[in-house]
Amino acid sequence: MKPKKNPNADIGRNSGLYFMIGLTSILFVTWQSFEVKTYEKESKVLEIAQVTDDLKEDVPITEIVKTTPPPPPPSAPDVIEIVEDVEDVEETVIESTESSQEIYIEDAISVDDVEVEEVEEEEIVPFAVIENVPVFPGCENLQTEEERKACFSKKVQEHIIKNFKYPPTALEMRISGKVYVQFVIDSQGRVKNIQKRGPDRLLEKEAARIIAALPTVKPGIQRGKPVKVKYAIPINFVLQ
Repeated sequence: MKPKKNPNADIGRNSGLYFMIGLTSILFVTWQSFEVKTYEKESKVLEIAQVTDDLKEDVPITEIVKTTPPPPPPSAPDVIEIVEDVEDVEETVIESTESSQEIYIEDAISVDDVEVEEVEEEEIVPFAVIENVPVFPGCENLQTEEERKACFSKKVQEHIIKNFKYPPTALEMRISGKVYVQFVIDSQGRVKNIQKRGPDRLLEKEAARIIAALPTVKPGIQRGKPVKVKYAIPINFVLQ
């Protein structure tokens, strides 16, 4: 069978050769590109400094102050006189005030001649153990001490009930509670040294006012002498 085309007109007969030539060329160019070295170009900078010799500056004119020179130091005298210090100076003699065993003190006071007054402190006796209790006005005709004690306590309670006034502020604030009051009846029968302790200052103030209004009583007697008597009583503030 004869070929249809001319063998010289076959385009693909040398394709392998052409492929090898192209591949070799590409590899050669690639290898040369890796071998090529490049260097940075040095940049030249021109620095110029301008200096002017002709520098003019306006200097302000200031006033010149003339000061007088200091006076010259005094000249030394021609003749120096030497004065002798012949004046006598009296020395001050300080004598010791300490006494020694050799010094004898005349007119010494004996210990027996010194009178020492004993100051008796006024004792405070509790109401429960006093020999003769204070007598409240209205209890004078009672005979025994037990009756006078009971009468005294009863009169104090009647006085509290009669003079009791609930503080308005405490009433509005609904403050209640028990106030413990302790006071002293002095040797003149007067109320002194009122001490109170309660739940609120308003209630304590009212309790102290009531006790301070107690009348003067006959003072308590201990070993035949008027003494201070301590008495305590609770005052209960109750809201109804």
